[in-house]
Amino acid sequence: MRVPAALFLCALGLALNCQAADKPKPQEKPKVTDTSPQVKLQTSLGDIVIKLDAAKAPATVQNFLAYVKEGHYDGTIFHRVIPGFMAQGGGFTADFTQKPTHAPIKNEADNGLKNLRGTLAMARTPDPDSASAQFFINYKDNGFLDFKSKTPQGWGYAVFGEVTSGMDVVDKMATIPTGNHGPYGDVPKTPITIEKATLIGGE
Repeated sequence: MRVPAALFLCALGLALNCQAADKPKPQEKPKVTDTSPQVKLQTSLGDIVIKLDAAKAPATVQNFLAYVKEGHYDGTIFHRVIPGFMAQGGGFTADFTQKPTHAPIKNEADNGLKNLRGTLAMARTPDPDSASAQFFINYKDNGFLDFKSKTPQGWGYAVFGEVTSGMDVVDKMATIPTGNHGPYGDVPKTPITIEKATLIGGE
């Protein structure tokens, strides 16, 4: 007996629908919430948002956040800005009064993070374990600042975060004319001030 084509197609469609209904739906992957601490630097040129890597640089991030919560960075300037290299700040007020700091921290430059464009690293003296409050933002990939070995010459500079918003503000800093002031030769002639540093997420 011949089955009418329309009836056959209808039955086939019903079977396919049943198979589709029986097929279990793929489970949705749970959304991963980024709990990394984030800090907003409100500067005289605009806002910069920084994400900190507490997993790879725990001591450095803890140290930086302590200064943020104490209001240490409020009113400090970016006192060294070198286009094509980095912008350094967090230690002086506009009249070049140096702000008091806590004891220096251990260098965590061996954490695998690299001094790439937009990353934050701790500034220090030639002593590898001398970083306190000052930090810098890299304008380009500065591989020569990365950890090479546990020697005074090879320790490098500890990266602990990255700019996630406001890199245009950082770039704008490099357009401000600079000159000599005290021991520094790359001081912006118009002060670039961190008006307020605020923890805005994570921790």
